[in-house]
Amino acid sequence: MLGAALEQQLETYLANLREPIELIGTLGDDENSQKTRVLLEEISSLHSMVSASFDGDAKHVPSFEVRRASDHNASVRFAGLPMGHEFTSLVLALLWAGGHPPKVEAEVLEQVKDLDGDFDFEMYFSLSCQNCPDVVQALTLMSIFNPRITATLIEGGAFKDEVEQRQVMAVPAVYLNGAPFANGRMDARDIIAKLDTNADAKAAEKLAGKKPFEVLVVGGGPAGNAAAIYTIRKGFSTGIAAERFGGQVADTMGIENFISVPYTEGPKLVAQMQAHAEEYDIDLIDRVEAQELIPAREAGGMHEVRLTNGASLKARALILTTGARWRQLGVPGEDEYRNKGVAYCPHCDGPLYKGKRVAVIGGGNSGVEAAIDLANIVGHVTLIEFDSQLRADQVLQDKLRSFANVDVVTSAQTTEVTGDGSKVTGLTYKNRTTGENHDVALDGVFVQIGLVPNTEWLKQSGLELTRFGEIVIDDKAATNLPGVFAAGDCTTVPYKQIIIAMGEGSKAGLSAFDYLIRTEPADEIAQVYA
Repeated sequence: MLGAALEQQLETYLANLREPIELIGTLGDDENSQKTRVLLEEISSLHSMVSASFDGDAKHVPSFEVRRASDHNASVRFAGLPMGHEFTSLVLALLWAGGHPPKVEAEVLEQVKDLDGDFDFEMYFSLSCQNCPDVVQALTLMSIFNPRITATLIEGGAFKDEVEQRQVMAVPAVYLNGAPFANGRMDARDIIAKLDTNADAKAAEKLAGKKPFEVLVVGGGPAGNAAAIYTIRKGFSTGIAAERFGGQVADTMGIENFISVPYTEGPKLVAQMQAHAEEYDIDLIDRVEAQELIPAREAGGMHEVRLTNGASLKARALILTTGARWRQLGVPGEDEYRNKGVAYCPHCDGPLYKGKRVAVIGGGNSGVEAAIDLANIVGHVTLIEFDSQLRADQVLQDKLRSFANVDVVTSAQTTEVTGDGSKVTGLTYKNRTTGENHDVALDGVFVQIGLVPNTEWLKQSGLELTRFGEIVIDDKAATNLPGVFAAGDCTTVPYKQIIIAMGEGSKAGLSAFDYLIRTEPADEIAQVYA
């Protein structure tokens, strides 16, 4: 199951075990059960502190429990094989159950241990989902370190009947005590916040005592990361306030145009960016959302960013790098059937549509790449493009047209997503040339029509925005407000690319540096940095 390379890697990790662990398999006579048996036997053969038995009685067959021998409450259950993106999750489960301390903030671990209540989680993942490991690992952590929390982590492909019964049409999908709890990427802090109704107040209290920064970067994607590294290296106190460190990049699968790196993946690049930022004394404030910008009253004054949790952060110079998010169709049925057949991540949710009929809306690079990925999984793909021709790179168009199970429809305006009240059953589009309406029977709709900037919170700030919501900047990344700069996908800079965002973020950092050394602090804040 593992192969020589993974075996050697796992053996190295298992050397960190501090106490014995048990692998308890619940198996049947099917092929996946046999694979699970082989996996557990291979793992147990790699270290004397690991034992495997096959007398489990769990409801999921096949499944296996990873538990601490001295404390059976310190456990987590995998239903199906946690390979692919989830192999790291399996390794962490083994290490944590075996007493190796997790590399999480002490505060987060204490919050996990202090959760009061009985929580039984079930979570569905797919092996190709790059967003799922964060949730799998968060629930693993919580299940092992709080005896009143249990977690069963289910590979959807191995339990198709259950997925169909529960109408799981998007992963990661989390159920708590038998009821839907959440969809989408989360870490332990996010889950704790949903369980702890006082989480926002606690977060705001923690931020209340922070001294104003010389530079505050709002947004933690490639642009924000680059900007912060440039300003901290110039000697200015710098903070990054972000909803999620890494931004959109964390949701990106293959990256093949990052110069000097032929291929990488989004989560790996995000980890590298964060590691680079942590090399410096940058204050990383994660999981916060900006609500309002109050600009300084005069040049050299203090800008204030108010957060949705009630806290405020202040700085002499601001760099706005809030990025963008997937644009929605804005048609009837889209919101109603979100996560019920309407999806935005083909890598995450594609495996749930194996053998089925789906549509991809959008003929740019993202749309065509999505259609290519899906064509290898689903029964049939209909790609629908508003324009009269596809806009993707020619190499991608050629690849797309090589699939026999793909139809391309151009000059088509999607007007409605249809369903039966519980899931998607199709869509309607209008032929923009003839005006005729067409109905397409489908099981899923993947929306890939571009991006919309995350700038709604800036509309009352006096900051100049385009009619599309982009922040207007000059060639030095400066906005119309003195001391406020912007970079990346939220701005008017064309070509929304990772490498361009990094360059623009660096430029914004240098411009903020130039502003600070040339602008005297206003009287009201002259003593703040004394």
